[in-house]
Amino acid sequence: MLSPTVILSALELGCIYALVALALHLSYRVLNIADMTTDGSFTLGCAVSAAVAATGHPILALPAAMTAGAAAGSVTALLQTRLRIPSILAGIITNTGLYTVNLAVMGFSSNLSLIRSDTLFTLLKPFLGTACKMIPAAATIVLVGMGLLFFLNTRLGLSIRATGDNPDMVRSSSINTSFTITLGLALANSMTALSGAMLAQYQRTADINQGSGMVVIGLASLMIGQSLFPKGKIYWSILGAVLGSILYRFILALALRLDLPSECMKLVSAAIVALAIGLSTLRKEKGGSLC
Repeated sequence: MLSPTVILSALELGCIYALVALALHLSYRVLNIADMTTDGSFTLGCAVSAAVAATGHPILALPAAMTAGAAAGSVTALLQTRLRIPSILAGIITNTGLYTVNLAVMGFSSNLSLIRSDTLFTLLKPFLGTACKMIPAAATIVLVGMGLLFFLNTRLGLSIRATGDNPDMVRSSSINTSFTITLGLALANSMTALSGAMLAQYQRTADINQGSGMVVIGLASLMIGQSLFPKGKIYWSILGAVLGSILYRFILALALRLDLPSECMKLVSAAIVALAIGLSTLRKEKGGSLC
């Protein structure tokens, strides 16, 4: 059985990591781009958040991290749209360069501690008590989810969705696909960086390897969420990504309760993604064979 402390921690982390799932929903599901910048922009968010919070500005650290993440996504989009580099390779190039950038942000140290600094959560603790982490994490994912839902239903958001569905048709409609791709990747990586920024303040530390495996975690959340809700409606996809992230954290919590060593968590994550994708594909094939 999971203790109340473990359940609360899984909910908090699920909400924080759900921002990565929403980011991958925008880049992978909506824009149809496999954005490999995710790992680097997540660590960038951690680094910027910790560096700014260490100067005594933990709240300012969040928009600063989002701005840095948007810049990273814009670089990937530039490589893809202007230099015609394939999307996966463009993300890998940016991700590789971000390693040095992240080290520079943290003063060329592999980690940066916030133990002696205020964070968003410590500032709210006198007002929220033991819920000082849960309420901000939940409020952030609700606001970001609702904002993303609203944006994707605007004219500009519909242009981004159309770019992912059929870029040739969008170009024939005189819509600048380079702009929609750049905006979409910038927004996606700003959400990823916000997730990293909140995690750094949640754990009161930033580490150069903190973003390792973020693509797998986000995809696992997306696949789990996809199996929960019907396709076709954007709000079901957003809700599925959030709930999928929370369920993913509970699965990891259960794995830890089974005394699996922490070194096996990456293997567990990979297995979850493989099972989620495999079951989804088999379900499609079974549904198609019945028609």
